[in-house]
Amino acid sequence: MKTFPVLALLLWLCSCSPRQEMYDDAYCIANITTVDVEQGLRESMTVIVKGDRILKIDKSVNFNLSPSNQIVDGTGKFLIPGLWDAHVHFAYLEELAPAMFDLFLAHGITSVRDTGGRLGFVKEWKDRALASPRDAPRVMIAGPLLDGMPNVYDGSTATRPPLSLGAMDVEEAVALVDRFDSVGVDLIKAYEMLTPEQFEAIAKRARERGLKVTGHVPLSMDVISASNAGMNSMEHLRNLEMSFASNSDELLAARRKMLREGSSLPGGDLRANLHSAQRLVAIENYDEDRATEVLTVLAKNKTWQVPTLSIMTNSTNQPFTRPEWKASFRYLPEPVRTSWIEGSERVAALPITEDRTTYSEWLKKMTGKINEAGIGIMAGTDCPIFFLTPGLSLHEELSLLVESGLSPMEAIDAATLAPAKYFKLEKELGLIKEGYLADMVVLNSNPLNDINNTKDINAVIRNGKLRTRSDLDQMLEALAAK
Repeated sequence: MKTFPVLALLLWLCSCSPRQEMYDDAYCIANITTVDVEQGLRESMTVIVKGDRILKIDKSVNFNLSPSNQIVDGTGKFLIPGLWDAHVHFAYLEELAPAMFDLFLAHGITSVRDTGGRLGFVKEWKDRALASPRDAPRVMIAGPLLDGMPNVYDGSTATRPPLSLGAMDVEEAVALVDRFDSVGVDLIKAYEMLTPEQFEAIAKRARERGLKVTGHVPLSMDVISASNAGMNSMEHLRNLEMSFASNSDELLAARRKMLREGSSLPGGDLRANLHSAQRLVAIENYDEDRATEVLTVLAKNKTWQVPTLSIMTNSTNQPFTRPEWKASFRYLPEPVRTSWIEGSERVAALPITEDRTTYSEWLKKMTGKINEAGIGIMAGTDCPIFFLTPGLSLHEELSLLVESGLSPMEAIDAATLAPAKYFKLEKELGLIKEGYLADMVVLNSNPLNDINNTKDINAVIRNGKLRTRSDLDQMLEALAAK
């Protein structure tokens, strides 16, 4: 008769002990500080990853994990969403493309936006990424640049295949949009020699097909007209200065006259002549009221900006002279490695011109103004052009964005949630949130204290697959060995 109270007491004590949680086929990142744009910085969090998704996230004190779980100790570390490089070119150096997946992942880049290249070639890399999403970054493509005539990159002055296709008229431009869409591009890249009529028709057809239009503002147009016509994003702030000038109307009339009279020139030469004639003149005639008018329209139309400061300031900042940057060349395949070593040394020996310095400083100043105006910014680099090592160059871009006036969190936004919003993926990408895709980067140091801490990578998670620092080092060493 006395055993009943003892048994009841034991049952009561067992019921008061919290049950240990077991997550099968998953791993638990425990006691880590998460950082994203929506939630800010959250200390002592535990994140459960199962398959390709974030299964659960909460304060670590709210978990009672069984030691049988696969537990990753995140103490003292920081977890951010996977990074985007929103302006890359797989086809610029086709022999480098096979190394780019691993270079991106090793540097925490889990998504990229290819903004121009030979259609069959860039589609091949998009398809490879789709076929093996845990071993490659997400790849969004534009296909070739869609240009007018004369076509800037027609292949006449370059040994590589042409990166763009020129349309003779409106009908041909629209047909190219249809052709690119039928192959499976994610956006259209419009270029500088298009006529206003061609550009407007391209934007209209792209809208009908659910495609974004990015690119350079055509030289025959001003920024306001291009934005109103449907330009969803602008690359490099290209030709923005011409619309910020007090004499912008005169400059536009002069450009149109030069385009008519120089139509027999190669496209690359004609474009260079126009930039030489107007870029610095426009900067000298910068008008604050005019700039405010243009920025107001860009904000209203939600025309994203991709400053690509890493390429645009490369000749003045010369990151390729730094030991860290030179060391990254060892991961490049031959003959790219030798070419970059020799080429970067030649460029470093050249004097930095006052004109280049003026333009570089203007670009950084305008990036800050664009951010203050509430216009969306995406982080992109233009790698692998001009010795920009894929992956590493994105961290240079983040540093330059902060140097231009963005906060570290705003720079992180530009490389995480902002590109997700651009592609309407913000419901499953760009945040550390339950149900979201598990694309994340574990950092050893707080990126909000110093944006350069995004380079201090402890691990990378792509589509749920965890790669430790050791795994990442092995990937890089395998590239070096090749």
